[in-house]
This record gives sequence, structure tokens and C-alpha cells, in this order.
Amino acid sequence: MKQLNTYDTKEEGEIALAKIDEPKRLASERDSTEVIYNLFGTPSWGNFYKLEMFNLAELKVIVQQKQNGQSYDEKKHREIITMLQYVANNFSLTIPSHWK
Repeated sequence: MKQLNTYDTKEEGEIALAKIDEPKRLASERDSTEVIYNLFGTPSWGNFYKLEMFNLAELKVIVQQKQNGQSYDEKKHREIITMLQYVANNFSLTIPSHWK
């Protein structure tokens, strides 16, 4: 398990915890007077999609448009893929070839 995200409130953290696959854990951390909630789980594209991270929902629409021969925002597509390359390197993931 790795840290996937951080939340400002327990409620936000618990909502996110309920969305992702096992194994998972929500841990609180106190820094002076503030408490933050760290979400730990398996780093996967599915979990990141469920957490609505890294513009994966927008990428899904773009990929569908591209596959259907429709016009799509090429600049936004490149931006998302560039960001996902960074994420993939940090979490030892592979970007599916049909996303590119």
C-alpha cells in the first residue's frame, strides 16, 4: 500500500476510502493544531479513476472520441498523458497503449 491522497476532513477521507479497492486504510496525522487524513491503498489506474484524480474521467472521454474518429482536444490529451507519465513513474504503473 502507498499513500494515494490526503484529505482535510475525516468525512472526505472516509468517502474516498469507501470508493477504492482493498487493501486500504485511512490514517490521521496531526501537525500542530491541524489534522489531515492520509488515504493509503493500492496505486492503480482503477483506484485513481474512482478517486477522480489525474483527469482520468476526461481522458476516458477523449480516448472514446479519438477511437470513434471524432474531433478531440489534442492539446488536453497531451497534457493529461504527460501528467500520467509522471504518475506512472512515481507509482510503478504502465500507461495503457490505447490511452496514448
